[in-house]
Amino acid sequence: MIDQNIRVEGSVAAGFESVRDLFATNMGRLIEANSQLCVYVGGVRVVDLWASAVGNEEYSPDNITNVFSSTKNFEAIAMAWLYGQGLFEYGDPVAAYWPEFAGGDKAATTIADVLRHEAGLAAFNHSISTSDLRRDRIKENSIGRVIENHPQAFRKGGGEFRREYHAITRGWIVNEIFRRIDPAKRTIGEFMEGQLAAPLDADVICGVRDSDLNRIVPLTMPGVGFYVRESFKSKGRRRIELNALEGLALGARLMRQMRDRTTRGMPASILDMGDFTNFSKADIAQGEVPSANGHCSARGLAKVAAVMARGGTWQGQEILNEKGCQGLHSEPVKADMGFVTTFTQGGVAYFHPLSDESDSLERSLNEGREGFFGWMGAGGSVFQWHPEYDIGFGYVPTSMAMVDMLNTRGKAYQTEVLRVVR
Repeated sequence: MIDQNIRVEGSVAAGFESVRDLFATNMGRLIEANSQLCVYVGGVRVVDLWASAVGNEEYSPDNITNVFSSTKNFEAIAMAWLYGQGLFEYGDPVAAYWPEFAGGDKAATTIADVLRHEAGLAAFNHSISTSDLRRDRIKENSIGRVIENHPQAFRKGGGEFRREYHAITRGWIVNEIFRRIDPAKRTIGEFMEGQLAAPLDADVICGVRDSDLNRIVPLTMPGVGFYVRESFKSKGRRRIELNALEGLALGARLMRQMRDRTTRGMPASILDMGDFTNFSKADIAQGEVPSANGHCSARGLAKVAAVMARGGTWQGQEILNEKGCQGLHSEPVKADMGFVTTFTQGGVAYFHPLSDESDSLERSLNEGREGFFGWMGAGGSVFQWHPEYDIGFGYVPTSMAMVDMLNTRGKAYQTEVLRVVR
């Protein structure tokens, strides 16, 4: 049943009223707490909406929330910036810039391998402490030492199955590569501050300062019982997209596809991490986990996405040069990652058109967002751009729908935006 009392704030440009209507409907119907939605088309902000379904009258577009794996786009953009300066090639071995990385028989692993989730390091055999996430400790090589002699592990099946989602570890590896190549020896969080947040006036942060902690709206994650109860309701009344049978079927397909994952039985990525909602707490939020702890607003994500859609420039400013932008989007390779994904050499996903051979998982991931680049975060957030239609898209919810593993809440808005602009 739709809650008609939720107040949706913000604005949409003429022609995008249907996006606002969908946002209002979903805020009142789905598993939402607080959400922001922002979209640029042609460099113009055409959708700028926010709402609270839990009575948070202070909630605004200036609040920030952890966006989990949507943060991965920033590490890809950071590396593309270095590439644009002519400082490396994606096919170069990581060890060419970080000799110690060759330990554990990793000498042949390339930068593109890491960015495409094909480095054989989907999990570490050592949990990282929250104190080692701080920039000063990162620069002392606290995380680098864990990686340097770490052995690789690949899914069964050899080269065809080298791709495995490096959910947390990719960001730590890329951070070590980035700070060694970058002339200023910055971390990715520092790059985001200086090269993206400041010139664009965009709330995109990896490593939250004390002064910004009060702007974080923490994440909530409904329990298993909620999903069980909701899944047996009819579609018009339940607050989740899938019913019980659909949810079980999707989960079973994912588990079946990922049964050979190397992460099984490995220690937690972060020591004493607890559940996902702890990423909102200061000890993790103030560190750098560049694959998983960006704290952003939808406005910030959408503006950066708009820059990428427009070839790296924004109102006369060059944020990412032409070479860097081309490198970021080049050489998309489709491969099995437990489900079929297409990643470029620069480490962003390309949501490819479907074919008659596309299975249901591939269809669920791509259908409705064909032509977008970028990625998304656990439980809901979406940070993607569409160069053909010049779209920059950002969606930031605070309620984590963990059964929505392909982020269909955000995809619904992408689909509607595409319908309007085509």
